[in-house]
Amino acid sequence: MNGRWGTRAAARLLAGTALAAAAAGQAQVAETTGIGEIIVTAQRQAQSLQDVPIAITAFSSELIERQQINAAQDLQLSLPNVAFTKGNFSGTVNITIRGVGDAAVATSGDTSLGIHINEIPIGPNLFEAEFYDIERIEVLRGPQGTLFGRNATSGVLNTVTARPVLREFQARGLLEYGNYDSIRAEAMVNVPVGDTIGLRFAGNFLKRDGFTENIFTGNRIDGRDQFSIRGTLRWEPSERTTVDIIAQRFEDDSNRSRIQKQLCHRDPTGVLGCLPDRLEYESVNANGTLGGTISSREFFGAISGGALAPFGIASVYGPDNHFGVVNPRDLRVVNIDFEPRWHSESTWVQLKARQELGDSFTLNLSGAWVKGRHQSETDYNLIAGNPFNFAPGGGIFALRNFPLFAAGAARLFQGNTICVSSPNRRYVGFINNEIERCAANDTNFDSSRTHAEAWVGEAIVESKFDGRINFLLGGIYIRNKAGSDYFVNSSSLDYGAIVLGAANGGPTSGLASPFFNSETDTYRLKAYGIFGEVYFDVTDNLRFTGGVRYSNDDKFVRDRAFLYNLPVPYGTPDFTETPIFRAAYDADPSRPGPQPFREASAKFDAVTGRAVIDWKPTTSFTDDTLVYFSYSRGYKSGGINPPFDPTLFTAPATFQPEFINAFEIGTKNTFRNGQLRANLTGFYYDYKGLQLSRIINRTSFNDNTDATIYGIEGEFIVAPTPRWLFNVSVSWLHTKVKELSLVDVRDPSGGRNDAVIIKDLAGGANCVFQVPGNPGLANAFVAGFNAAVGLRPPVPVPATNTTGAFSLCNALRDAALGAGIPVVTEGANRTLPAGVPVRLDGNELPNSPEFKVILGAQYTLPLGSSGWNAVIRADYSFTDEIYSRTFNLPIDRVPSYDILSANIQFNAPNDRWFIRGFLQNAFNSDAITGQYVTDPSSGLFTNVFTLEPRRYGIAVGFNF
Repeated sequence: MNGRWGTRAAARLLAGTALAAAAAGQAQVAETTGIGEIIVTAQRQAQSLQDVPIAITAFSSELIERQQINAAQDLQLSLPNVAFTKGNFSGTVNITIRGVGDAAVATSGDTSLGIHINEIPIGPNLFEAEFYDIERIEVLRGPQGTLFGRNATSGVLNTVTARPVLREFQARGLLEYGNYDSIRAEAMVNVPVGDTIGLRFAGNFLKRDGFTENIFTGNRIDGRDQFSIRGTLRWEPSERTTVDIIAQRFEDDSNRSRIQKQLCHRDPTGVLGCLPDRLEYESVNANGTLGGTISSREFFGAISGGALAPFGIASVYGPDNHFGVVNPRDLRVVNIDFEPRWHSESTWVQLKARQELGDSFTLNLSGAWVKGRHQSETDYNLIAGNPFNFAPGGGIFALRNFPLFAAGAARLFQGNTICVSSPNRRYVGFINNEIERCAANDTNFDSSRTHAEAWVGEAIVESKFDGRINFLLGGIYIRNKAGSDYFVNSSSLDYGAIVLGAANGGPTSGLASPFFNSETDTYRLKAYGIFGEVYFDVTDNLRFTGGVRYSNDDKFVRDRAFLYNLPVPYGTPDFTETPIFRAAYDADPSRPGPQPFREASAKFDAVTGRAVIDWKPTTSFTDDTLVYFSYSRGYKSGGINPPFDPTLFTAPATFQPEFINAFEIGTKNTFRNGQLRANLTGFYYDYKGLQLSRIINRTSFNDNTDATIYGIEGEFIVAPTPRWLFNVSVSWLHTKVKELSLVDVRDPSGGRNDAVIIKDLAGGANCVFQVPGNPGLANAFVAGFNAAVGLRPPVPVPATNTTGAFSLCNALRDAALGAGIPVVTEGANRTLPAGVPVRLDGNELPNSPEFKVILGAQYTLPLGSSGWNAVIRADYSFTDEIYSRTFNLPIDRVPSYDILSANIQFNAPNDRWFIRGFLQNAFNSDAITGQYVTDPSSGLFTNVFTLEPRRYGIAVGFNF
């Protein structure tokens, strides 16, 4: 393609000595007296940043090292309008660009950010893996659907790995040691094989102690033990043909934690578990959790007319097993009895071929295969609870000595310890003597597991005509198969399985499944896209770009959610294979609990595109100027909601796609012979169908709403002398939710005093008993019903405007309807609602900082006439406060934080050797990046995620 424009994107380089000139997407360095450039392939061809009408930032391999961008989460410290936080489940991250992120939770959900490796949409281990032997990283902001892989509503993160250099031997290595006894190593060797073949091998290794102290065991957790290796073959049989084959393997076996800390303002009533006003370093009231209610005297008594009450572990009206336990007032210190385990692995292979077809066309073929799996376990309540009462007179003593429960007690108890089931898809746990561990207290942990395999193929043809018109035409096909589990295990749940199993099936039966699992047995995706762009040079300095894309997504899930389904005999090896399981559902498909499997499918398609006008005027006050205006339509397909128990509530099977109409205006300028760059961008998004997730009754449920987003970004680089380099990035962002009403699980009353909050003893969930406009009647009826079943009346719930009580939601509903009480119900089953919806119109979107400021300074100091030099660099980033949820309550506010990092590197002549000292997060900022509010049946605790603490160390390396 001719002219001053290419057909892809470009990016900035904050180093002052590199000018990249690309051939087949590979940068070559040349000297420059101004600010350097890096050539990237963000539009499928090599092109300079200042010539591209897209908001994009890119980092060369040199910048990745100088700015200490070791992993994906470090990128947010160098990018305007970008926020990054870990998710609550395996392998999940939420990268928000310009307010557009991944708020939906579903195995079938898509990411808003297109995560690519070498322009192919695969991105395994984004959270865990570190960058090594990287040519560059490109981050495009704004919808990118016309050319890149699948559609992306927020932008694209494209990591370009280094390719072999033909006819030249190269080698590079690094060894680093830092605090937390950290050892990090990297190595690369480039080997020519004749004149047409090159081989490149690279690897990375990291091992260190944990950032977090566990005062219960004295151990450190959240450590690292990982490695990755990559091999690349390049074959150039002619000047017109290039073929690359790339393969990578990654493994991580460590005690990395998915969660940094759990916060809670303890609810003394236990109805909520945690109060909705603020976060404190306290533990959830376990009486408000499923494990606490299902094993309580009150629940056993309510369902048996009082006969089973003596066998309850404790009372929901008494001290719970977290009462008085210390939750240390330090984000880096925990008090847990179940320490995290982490295993992650992936393998991927890519084939990329480029063939020039005469002088007018180029064919690009790409293919990839990726396979990976992940498993992590962590303490669910992040607290080491008090020991249970095994003494005579207690419920445990009574159960162990009562014949009806003897068979179950023999499996679950070892001396004065209570065991917890080992989770797997046989769903029998202790019933078949499958035990994870035993302890004197209640063991609570979750296990998040995923596995996936995907194939991707893409073909692109681009023209290189001499005239004013050129084009690009392509197609992509993706096939993905995945599965996942999310287990929650508790000794208290196992205990309840003994009592309820014997009560329903006799003395030799336990209740399967004794643990919860949201199981996606199969998720299949078949997706394809056809796309193209036309480029018309109206004049020598005015260009029009028009693009269109058709996307088609076909999704299928086979899933189920298990908990306490049926009594089965002790010794049953596999609950799901028992005739009693199948016969029960064949005889009564409406039986409470999930069907054996839910099978659901959904198809989505859309036509999207973009239109761009860019102009390169000649001015008297700049060296180079680009002005552009663009419109693009972004699309993210819908999905299928995770499995749920239909007896608890009803919900649509699917959630709808997202669309963004994005308008952007920008200018890119170079001044003073390349000593100054000033790029400004303004944008406006009309956001349709924004996908948001909420937790109701042990599952994620996704809603759609609309929003408005607009903001400004500025990126400035100045090199006043060859030794000095400065960079400044600033951004301002405004986001606003349009019409939306949701139930706030933190306070399901919605602030109304006529809605009594009920903690359901049968399932640990919350419902509301609301008689509109008549709080007296609501409280009186709940009090009367509770008295009849041996429960206490409603009491005021702190930090709410109403009362709450332990009760039985379904039985309470039936009694109210039978008495003609005008109680609010919903759905075909007329269930009591999970809460009173509240209006969220005008609220900010989650994880969207209003302001970000990024500053960097670098100085190169020659060391006499030796040829050595020292490069000194400091980087500062300020991220404004955000809200973690669309409710925008004070408890949802995540504080602002700032991060300062610095390093100094001494380089030998010709950069053959170097030694570097580094400091990251100099202020040792806790830097909370996000929050996750859990389910009412877990007590509504809040998990928080942070950046890494202060790190420092020294590294030595060579480059030949």
